[in-house]
Amino acid sequence: MIWTIIGILILAWLLGLIFEIAGGLIHILLVIALVVFIARMIKG
Repeated sequence: MIWTIIGILILAWLLGLIFEIAGGLIHILLVIALVVFIARMIKG
């Protein structure tokens, strides 16, 4: 489930870079995805 959310956030970030949708919000989503990913890696 968490991997799906991470994938969706990264996809939204990439689309935001390509189409420049939502400005800074896309970068915030990327940071959230990275934090969740790192937390999952640390916890196992």
